Amino acid sequence: MNQNDILIYPTYFPSISHYIAMIDAKTVTFEVEDTFQKQTNRNRMYIYSPNGIQLLNISVKHNSANTNFKDIKIDNQHNWQKNHFKSLEAAYKNSPFYEYFVDDLRPLFEKKHEFMLDLNFEIFDLVNESLGISIPFEKTTEYFHEVSDKTDFRYLVNGKKDTTQIEPYTQVFDDKHGFINNLSILDLLFNEGRYAVDYLKQQSL
Repeated sequence: MNQNDILIYPTYFPSISHYIAMIDAKTVTFEVEDTFQKQTNRNRMYIYSPNGIQLLNISVKHNSANTNFKDIKIDNQHNWQKNHFKSLEAAYKNSPFYEYFVDDLRPLFEKKHEFMLDLNFEIFDLVNESLGISIPFEKTTEYFHEVSDKTDFRYLVNGKKDTTQIEPYTQVFDDKHGFINNLSILDLLFNEGRYAVDYLKQQSL
């Protein structure tokens, strides 16, 4: 088995551990044939707010427990875009690189996406562009509970199962609440800019 061929979920502004897995992978395959599961990073991220860790969650519509994630639609009745953007601004407006990246991020929160999966892939492209990297990927065509030809990082989608410990870097409110481990990649991006790429390459899962 090639440890550099990985299988992973596309998530909402992925956790730093997701990017540690992807940054040095030989090939990245995104799982897109799974059924939707609540309370995972498919539709949520964690940021460092003035009050400590904050969950940003997108409400979605699903009719049954067996709905495929690729068919999950965003509930745009809730003005989540405005709320999430305001939360990011409150959290990171004083970070070193917020002003550098915010104009590229803003349009994402002014647009209404229908499907959660489409939003996650657009975010993936945007984050990669911000980091100045390219991560080619493939998508699964059917679901396998277990895989033998790739390193299975699908468990990282569930924050409770993701026990990754990363090296501390400077965060905006760390004088108040200390270092908060493994937040959204946005936390690293706003605090470290493109130095984030070197940081990611020095970490391991």
